[in-house]
Amino acid sequence: MIKPTPDTLLTDPRLPQLTQHPDQYTEEDLQVWKLLFERQYKYLPKAASKVYLEGLEAIGFTADQIPDFADVDRRLGMMTGWSVQVVYGLIDDDLFFGLLNHRRFPASTWLRKMEALDYLQEPDMFHDAFAHLPLLTNAAYTGYMEDLAGIALRYMDNPLAIDLLSRIYWFTVEFGLIREDGELRVYGAGIISSAGETKFSLSDEPKHLDYDVSLILNTPYWKNKFQDRYFIIDSFEQLYDSIPEISRQLEVELERDEL
Repeated sequence: MIKPTPDTLLTDPRLPQLTQHPDQYTEEDLQVWKLLFERQYKYLPKAASKVYLEGLEAIGFTADQIPDFADVDRRLGMMTGWSVQVVYGLIDDDLFFGLLNHRRFPASTWLRKMEALDYLQEPDMFHDAFAHLPLLTNAAYTGYMEDLAGIALRYMDNPLAIDLLSRIYWFTVEFGLIREDGELRVYGAGIISSAGETKFSLSDEPKHLDYDVSLILNTPYWKNKFQDRYFIIDSFEQLYDSIPEISRQLEVELERDEL
């Protein structure tokens, strides 16, 4: 598969040119955002990574206003060169990794309804914006995302490789923990957007394992319940520096599968 360029990505018919319309959010949308923001945030000062909390402030998110992606793009552009790509919802792997590799984070603009606050079949704007975008203010983290996506794009025709790389993405970007000042903190978006998993992930119930690329590649994950184990990094620089190891260990696993 030919690696996509920004031009081919943005003209791909599977990725229609969508924009956010902040003036079209309803009163229910505003209430949902405020309720979710306040409910999640009350756990985060003692649970979330300092880098996430600093990013939340830097990106300008508050409980009283649904984020305007134009403002988000301006702020991220000055800090890390990233921007938001509006999408309907889940997109194909090649589009997803292509966007990340070109510093564009795919995010939906719709918000869950009041009657569906705690369970969604696919991520809404609250998850995409509140949980993911604040960390895009950090250069080491975004460098990791960009380069991990670059590896994935080399293997788009290999389902096993994509499945293995999805484990790396899952146990870091979505469900990662970080050790800060001797304490465990959450940074994974899947945890940060869930009050229940925030508390559970830091409790004594699940296993807490040091970040280990080979082990993660051999660890399946669960989509419909809390994870039974979480992997801990010491810094976002550690994640970025692990990119060559991810590439090497992926080759080892693929060669092993061929034997």
